[in-house]
Amino acid sequence: MDSVEVEVEKLRALKVLGKGAMGTVFLVEDRTKSTKAPFALKVVDKTCVHAKLDAERRARWEIQVLSKLSHPFLPSLMGTFESPQLLAWALPYCPGGDLNVLRYHQTDRSFSPAVIRFYVAEILCALDHLHSMGIAYRDLKPENVLVQHNGHVTLTDFDLSRKLTLRPVPPLSLPPPDPRRKHRRNFSRWIPLLPPDGLKKAKSARVSPVSRRRPSFSNGQRSNSFVGTEEYVSPEVVRGDGHEFSVDWWALGILMYEMLYGTTPFKGKNRKETFRNVLTKPPEFVGQRTPLTDLIEKLLQKDPTKRLGYSRGAAQIKEHDFFRGVQWDLLTEVFRPPFIPSRDCPSFQFSDHNSGFDITEYFQNLKSSPSLPPSPSSSPSPSLSPSPSSRFKKNLSLTEF
Repeated sequence: MDSVEVEVEKLRALKVLGKGAMGTVFLVEDRTKSTKAPFALKVVDKTCVHAKLDAERRARWEIQVLSKLSHPFLPSLMGTFESPQLLAWALPYCPGGDLNVLRYHQTDRSFSPAVIRFYVAEILCALDHLHSMGIAYRDLKPENVLVQHNGHVTLTDFDLSRKLTLRPVPPLSLPPPDPRRKHRRNFSRWIPLLPPDGLKKAKSARVSPVSRRRPSFSNGQRSNSFVGTEEYVSPEVVRGDGHEFSVDWWALGILMYEMLYGTTPFKGKNRKETFRNVLTKPPEFVGQRTPLTDLIEKLLQKDPTKRLGYSRGAAQIKEHDFFRGVQWDLLTEVFRPPFIPSRDCPSFQFSDHNSGFDITEYFQNLKSSPSLPPSPSSSPSPSLSPSPSSRFKKNLSLTEF
């Protein structure tokens, strides 16, 4: 993706894509250019008294991470902007929505094993790249897996990620590819091509974390931060034992379970019960054991040292039977993924190009309006509230970086 000149005064916001503790995400276009290809702009109002105290710090960390990424399943930083009031950074727009929205468009609210294999293989490659850079993602969930215009995935939201010391990982030994296999596979019939805007995205509400003051591991390979999304938090994070890259493999297991069954395995009536289930309850599976359920079970090992991926990272997970036949170096060559956003989808219908609104004025109006911005305890905006069938996922903010 080419870089863009990010000057907020030259940009016109077409709509608000989302709001969170970090700020607001807009779909924007450059009004001074004839092409006017829309892109996403994440903006933090540095002067907002309602903003989290560490929002600007997390935003700068995310920009730092994005500036170093170069991978087909990870976003690229297109440009940045900063003024005394605003800190903003531009990213490619993903019109396919996220995996949570896409899952709800399926008749049984779940994906087939073949579709799970496709998406998880790409997510695994993205996590592998992050880990090779010494970055633990720490916020994997369906809402953070976006579908690009070409149907391939990309991860988003890196403010909870953390730089850790790499452990030596043996190289992956894969059998030579079968020359009889075609290099391109057609997956166009995997998922009905339904527009992603029919379901409102679940609001990810960040809450105050539990204080963790246990000493850090001396080898620098672990973090004691209590972060993540409630239903995706690993046992070692709940216990406050310190954690490393294996938290991403745990979250990958939770993600796969939710893609398969339409629900997370340890969700309780409240946070206390959820965390108790994370620590003590085994995941429940339906029907006969399959390579998919076997992989999920191995990823959801309570002991991180026994979790698949702990000893050799993504290479160890790629060798599992569930991924048999996957040609890892040819994933980007799949020209018909399960779902490709159509130009007829509502997500591509932005607005009248003569309309739109000014971003700076948007934040000024928030401050001048007596009802905006909402207090942390108020209800979410109707335009951002989830559908009755979706659920809120609570993020546990960073306590230490």
